[in-house]
Amino acid sequence: MEGTKAAEEEEEQVVNPWEVSAKDGGKIDYDKLIDKFGCQRLDQTLIDRVQRLTSRPPHVFLRRGVFFAHRDLNEVLDAYERGDKFYLYTGRGPSSEALHLGHLVPFMFTKYLQDAFKVPLVIQLTDDEKCMWKNISVEESQRLARENAKDIIACGFDISRTFIFSDFDYVGGAFYKNMVKVGKCVTYNKVVGIFGFTGEDHIGKVSFPPVQAVPSFPSSFPHLFSGKDDLRCLIPCAIDQDPYFRMTRDVAPRIGYHKPALIESLFFPALQGETGKMSASDPNSAIYVTDSGKDIKNKINKYAFSGGQDSIENHRKYGANLEVDIPIKYLGFFLEDDAELEYIRTEYGAGRMLTGEVKKRLIEVLTELVERHRRARAAVTDEPFFCLRRRLPTLLNVFSTPGPLLPRENPFGFALASTS
Repeated sequence: MEGTKAAEEEEEQVVNPWEVSAKDGGKIDYDKLIDKFGCQRLDQTLIDRVQRLTSRPPHVFLRRGVFFAHRDLNEVLDAYERGDKFYLYTGRGPSSEALHLGHLVPFMFTKYLQDAFKVPLVIQLTDDEKCMWKNISVEESQRLARENAKDIIACGFDISRTFIFSDFDYVGGAFYKNMVKVGKCVTYNKVVGIFGFTGEDHIGKVSFPPVQAVPSFPSSFPHLFSGKDDLRCLIPCAIDQDPYFRMTRDVAPRIGYHKPALIESLFFPALQGETGKMSASDPNSAIYVTDSGKDIKNKINKYAFSGGQDSIENHRKYGANLEVDIPIKYLGFFLEDDAELEYIRTEYGAGRMLTGEVKKRLIEVLTELVERHRRARAAVTDEPFFCLRRRLPTLLNVFSTPGPLLPRENPFGFALASTS
């Protein structure tokens, strides 16, 4: 009976690095995910502590529970309070020409963390992963990585504290040594249990997890962190990436490193509803950073699932169902003003505000966000620093200026620069 119950629960939702879906049009149950994955809820005590240590108001994604779970965040904050630096690591699998709003969420939050804690950041572009999981050639994967890098830079990261790399270019040397160390510690049965690989999967997939694991270890970046092998790592990511880092945390002490800490987000829902996350393969499920104001207006009005009633009369009488309303959820991500958001929720939930009014406000918010991003992307100039191997100033100082360039020039063959 227990096995049957577990199997039924397993079928209710699928959450892994390659698929996110809920059963029969339901919602992702994040409490079940926390229990299944073994991470912890991010509580108000930790949020207050971040505010105290950084002397900054909590990011909107913290205030509203977008980043809701963690692993060992308290230990990273303990170290920081003692005066020890840490570094940030996040990434992007380049499977589409442009990012959508869901892709922006971890980068927006990572920028906040970098600015608040004044720490270095490495950003991994897993062009090799997407080549293996999608029907994409090596050359196309590299091209998409280049395009996605521009959008990432447009988020405004500190050039003196940021290193962006693609796997096809960077894997080798110390990075590859750590991959081998990780690979030797993970059995085939273990990786099948974590990721669900089958006998039909090619061996490239089975061999990939160490590639995403080892940016968690500072020795993988000797040009950045030479002599700092005890440096802690904090990884902001969506919770579907947790399996990679459960594996990494299991291996880390066995090869002499700290376990990486994680701070994990909810999924940004598709326009059609909360059964999963936005899909790059369905352009009508997402708002892209390349969408025009007209595109955004059409998508929101046509596809954004509404919790409003089927008539104005019923809506005035019963109000909106905020639990399923996508415009309200999107405003929860991107409308900065807490008082305005609460006002909209109250009025809409009571039926005094109509769906069209809420969608209109959302269109304004998203159009402004996308236009701002487009301007920042256009301002990426001909200074090839983000993707160059260079020494950042010592971790004991406040990273103020880029260090000297090291051998191997810009891997993308185009120039990148800060837009801040």
